[in-house]
Amino acid sequence: SALLLFISIMTMFMSGVVAIFEYDLKKIIALSTLSQLGMMMFSISLGLYELAFFHLLTHALFKALLFLCAGILIHGAGNTQDIRSFGGLSLNFPLVTVCMNLANLSLCGVPFLAGFYSKDLIVELACQYSWGIFVLLMMFICLSLTVLYSVRLTYLSFVGPYGGGTSISVCESDYSLVGPVVILSFTSLVSGPILSWLNFPAPVLIFLPVFLKWGALFFVGVSLLVMLSLQGLTYSYKWGVVSKFSGLMWFLPW
Repeated sequence: SALLLFISIMTMFMSGVVAIFEYDLKKIIALSTLSQLGMMMFSISLGLYELAFFHLLTHALFKALLFLCAGILIHGAGNTQDIRSFGGLSLNFPLVTVCMNLANLSLCGVPFLAGFYSKDLIVELACQYSWGIFVLLMMFICLSLTVLYSVRLTYLSFVGPYGGGTSISVCESDYSLVGPVVILSFTSLVSGPILSWLNFPAPVLIFLPVFLKWGALFFVGVSLLVMLSLQGLTYSYKWGVVSKFSGLMWFLPW
């Protein structure tokens, strides 16, 4: 279990760092999936099998929503996947913007969305284990990385300056595209408590020190503020070797 714990934490860390330097929309979401798979393996390594399954179910709903929204954006932006050519898409795709941001917030573990119920439970129960400060710190850092790449994706796609790509808003008039997105958005809102009641019929109290109890939300909030303040520096900073190393997935494909 110690080996699985180490591999799962390093998987979460690697995929989170790489996603921050990635510009391909589908690759960012795929790396996000890898990060959440690491979270499930982390849960299994602690013996929390039911929680890993619970996170698998909630993650399936909001990640399906993310991929569908990404497909609509790519289709509507002239078949480009580079988020640098997006920018200001919230004007052309208001409904998809709302749904995709809902999925992103759920992924980050914002309270009362689907992802919060499973991720926060895994984090709080992990805090009760005596693996040492390194495991706890890495877990919170990986949580922060999730928020960082999600905010970056949202900013560059919907809020940031126009990137020069073509965009058409006709996609949102196609109900066969938008219908599943709206349904999955609804499940991303309500599936957390419903699945929680189904999986864990008996309530459980988790007693932790205040700084650990609020640790997850604190890291989510700080990461959100940090990434928003850094967005203006996205193109002015040249990361050089770090950017190349991370952008090529730590040379793992080679």
